[in-house]
Amino acid sequence: MSSLNFVGGEKGGVGKSVASRVLAQYFIDKGQPFIGFDTDRSHTSFTRFYSDYASPIIVDNYEGLDRIAAIFEEPPIEGKRRSVIVDLAAQTAAPLSRWIRESDLISLMAEMGVTVNFWHLTDAGKDSVELLDRLVNTYGPGPNYIVVKNQARGSDFSLLDESDALKKAQALAARVITLTPLHEASMRKIDRQNASFWAALQSREGPHALGMLERQRVKTWLRTTYDTLDQLPL
Repeated sequence: MSSLNFVGGEKGGVGKSVASRVLAQYFIDKGQPFIGFDTDRSHTSFTRFYSDYASPIIVDNYEGLDRIAAIFEEPPIEGKRRSVIVDLAAQTAAPLSRWIRESDLISLMAEMGVTVNFWHLTDAGKDSVELLDRLVNTYGPGPNYIVVKNQARGSDFSLLDESDALKKAQALAARVITLTPLHEASMRKIDRQNASFWAALQSREGPHALGMLERQRVKTWLRTTYDTLDQLPL
């Protein structure tokens, strides 16, 4: 099985790129071939940290978006088809949904045995709840919904927990997971290195190298996050 993962949330600053990066590292460490696509024209965070695996695409261009689906026609690598991670920038929902609808993408992926996952990164605000409702209304049954409570962007998710939007998503078998925050200073050093999580753990030199206990905290955080990802249809 392979999966097509749209990592979104539709608003800026909810942690979409961090989720894409940790999912990429998960696939690498699990030996699952994948390719990434970065739709953020201004920051290209995903491409910057995983340049060997990710490349930019223009989300309002069908030729660019078609590259996503074309991956699943490529020959398997050591018997495994590649999965895909799409790091969605803010305000990409409209062109993406138009492309998906006009291409009948979800039905096509089902015929090909590809699992389609919509990741919805949330902070603790009302906007995230309303955007989840819009996501579920747009696609309905068919894809998987993965609602991510990003604790690096909030701690009180009661608005989400009590919302009709979440109930609607859970009626469609949505998974709700929690992404715990990595220690801020360690994350800042990794970001300043423009490094993957693996590369940051290997680096021992330079002003932004992680110290011994920082490396241990990153390993512990990855291990905890992987335990959560192991339960998802990836």
